[in-house]
Amino acid sequence: MKVIGLTRFLNRLFYCLFLATLLSLTMLSACVPSDVEKMAVVADQSTGSALGMATFAGGCFWCTEADFDKLPGVISTTSGYIGGKEKNPTYKQVVAGKTGHVEAVLVRFDMTKTSFAELLAAYWLTIDPLTPNRQFCDTGAQYRSVIFFHNDEQHELARKSKATLEASGRFAQPVVTEILPATTFYPAEEYHQDYYLKNPVRYRYYRSNCGRDQRLEKLWGNKH
Repeated sequence: MKVIGLTRFLNRLFYCLFLATLLSLTMLSACVPSDVEKMAVVADQSTGSALGMATFAGGCFWCTEADFDKLPGVISTTSGYIGGKEKNPTYKQVVAGKTGHVEAVLVRFDMTKTSFAELLAAYWLTIDPLTPNRQFCDTGAQYRSVIFFHNDEQHELARKSKATLEASGRFAQPVVTEILPATTFYPAEEYHQDYYLKNPVRYRYYRSNCGRDQRLEKLWGNKH
């Protein structure tokens, strides 16, 4: 019992230190926003809030979408495909690995309530950053983990957050999550959007059988 308690304490300590480091990057970047970052901000005329955009690939987009929808400041999530050369790819084409696309989620967020760095900190805890061309039970390059940056500011924050994780010593294996420029994002078919809400029983069955949460708890020490 003492060993288990110590392990949980160390997991929690690492979690707090990791988040604190990433959030410090947010504060630094917020002091002097770049011109590129300003250009990427969309003004919502109806509410006066500034909307940010981020794109993350973390395996099955049903799960990634569900994970990000829970975060404060997230306004909307869209499941889709990015990173390939084929125009208007279909789900069957992407899962067959024929287009070069990755299953991903486009996140729109209120920049007055959250930040890209905070989304990054949450993202790491929802993926397996150690396994190439696979996330949990889904295999193939179309399921690999990728951070797609939309501007120079996001690129730098993503690079620093990955370096922070690598330098933490938490994992003996290398962090294989890629950091790539965002390309054309194609929304997935309508039945994939909010799948976890439309088909809660099937979603829970898939997520459980895929071993996603079990693996995440083993990697990060936190239950989902």
